[in-house]
Amino acid sequence: MKTRTVQVGDVVFGGAAVVLIAGPCAVETEDQLAATARAVASQGARVLRGGAYKPRTNPRSFQGLGPDGLRLLAQVKRETGLLLQTEITAPTQLDDFAAAGVDILQIGSRNMHNYELLKTVGRSDFAVFLKRGYMATVDEFIQAAEYVADGGNDRLILCERGIRTFESRTRFTFDVGAVPALKTLAPWPVAVDPSHAAGRAEYVGPLAKAGVAAGADAVMVEVHPTPPQALSDGLQSLDFAQFAALVAELKPLAAALGRTLG
Repeated sequence: MKTRTVQVGDVVFGGAAVVLIAGPCAVETEDQLAATARAVASQGARVLRGGAYKPRTNPRSFQGLGPDGLRLLAQVKRETGLLLQTEITAPTQLDDFAAAGVDILQIGSRNMHNYELLKTVGRSDFAVFLKRGYMATVDEFIQAAEYVADGGNDRLILCERGIRTFESRTRFTFDVGAVPALKTLAPWPVAVDPSHAAGRAEYVGPLAKAGVAAGADAVMVEVHPTPPQALSDGLQSLDFAQFAALVAELKPLAAALGRTLG
């Protein structure tokens, strides 16, 4: 199936470029977010990802800064010009996201089956970055996307982020075969999230390259100034030097496939 393009600002998903999305798992402080935004922008990232609201398995884990996180994201967007991508966890947050200038609504793995949330963003004008549920088949993933599209919003990017299997050496099992499958069965651009699939920083690069080789239209990577001090997902986050090294490896791979990176 031919992939339709999704334009967000001056960034086109599903075109000649493999879009680079990068940033911290969670917005923690002004300095942390600003430093990360500058670092990823210097390497060609076009979209800053950062969670203001963090749905966590453990209720005592860091849950995000909420409205303060949105305020910091808006501030960094003004300073850097990066597009903003952040996770929405409830329909009631939509107006606050619009006021903060969020460009792309991320729906996380846990909410892929949250049909009321899917319907709500389907009635919005936001681009929607939908992550595959970690227990979902490819067909179930596509059906979740259709909830959004049926609401009138066809500005979708689908993200393979790993599924739960019996294997425990990685956080999730990266289903690289889902990338060509989705591009065959669905009309929307496909992204990969090697950070959540890997669970460890040293595995992120190989999985990112596998995703690009399989035809991904975007790569999302978690980056933090000091990963050991991160309040969430530190083990899988790259520091600035590691991120720069990954970009240097991805650029020739994208070029070999007739694409650019960034």
